[in-house]
Amino acid sequence: MALTTALFVLQWTAIGMHWLSYTLYLFLSVSVSAITHNHNHVRMWKSDLLNTLQDWWLTVFYGFPVFAWIPTHNKNHHRLNNRPGDHTIWYRVSERNNLLTLLSYPTISGFYQQRAIKEYLGGLYRKNRGRFYLSIAQYAVLISWITVFVLLDWWKAILFVIIPQQVSLFSVLIFNYVQHVHANEESDWNHSRNFTGLFNFFLFNNGLHTAHHERAGTHWSEAPAEHRKVEHLIDTSLNERSFCWYLLRNYVLGAFNKKCRTNSMRLQRIEAERTVNLMKMREGDSVPAQRPTRHIKCREHGARNLGKQPCSDEIEPGHADDISPLQLGEEVFLVHGAVTGAISSGTGGA
Repeated sequence: MALTTALFVLQWTAIGMHWLSYTLYLFLSVSVSAITHNHNHVRMWKSDLLNTLQDWWLTVFYGFPVFAWIPTHNKNHHRLNNRPGDHTIWYRVSERNNLLTLLSYPTISGFYQQRAIKEYLGGLYRKNRGRFYLSIAQYAVLISWITVFVLLDWWKAILFVIIPQQVSLFSVLIFNYVQHVHANEESDWNHSRNFTGLFNFFLFNNGLHTAHHERAGTHWSEAPAEHRKVEHLIDTSLNERSFCWYLLRNYVLGAFNKKCRTNSMRLQRIEAERTVNLMKMREGDSVPAQRPTRHIKCREHGARNLGKQPCSDEIEPGHADDISPLQLGEEVFLVHGAVTGAISSGTGGA
């Protein structure tokens, strides 16, 4: 945080645009997205005032009000984990995993998350005006921050304010995509892809995604220990050492060589379910095979929560608000139909 702030000030006042400092600054912008994620699961400070100031700092360097993580991530993604109803599902428009689906995902996912943010604010307005105004204040702080620097020097504002914000926003959605694409959302342990190398260290252990989903309320510094506990349960193809090599192998080399691409565990599961159902129908059994439900786990209970309300540390730190029933949009059923059709025609996955 201190380095990001200092580099911003130095570039604006003294250094200007230099490729070395700017490259470091953009990487720090990516780190800001990781800090934002961690802060929304485990608050950084014990003081409410300091946490509010932290929210404001993150908002201006992240580029979006950070309260938005509560309805879209804490309450939704961690509850459903890429199953139908998750606003961030990677397979909304395609079952493939290529450069086009990777680069288009942030825009598509961001669009579908806006409804959850709007509904969350509406709920706060009716039930908790104090938190509603704190959330709206983040919009005010962000707009004021951008406006002031645009008025001071619009070109510098683009370089040192707006572009880094977009890098931060874009990168965190890219991370979400690569950590879930072609995994099996119905599996207890194969629902996420992990990155264990040096890149993970600089991003405050955000690469250890399976353990994070199982223990969302655990402090980020404890993630390596949690990952070691479950690493043997995860399919080896979902434990990647290098994030950069994964990107190069799948999205560049994979464009020319199918062996470099990922295989969809989700489509393999759907095909297996389809085969079982066909066998049952041929045997005269009209009851389709039931998909095993992946139960929610939480830090407070340590065991399966049997699909009940997520625990407070999986929702938002310090608040265990009631969650209204999720309204599944028509797009969920359209996607399911597209998946079924893709399997029947032999397409839909790399």
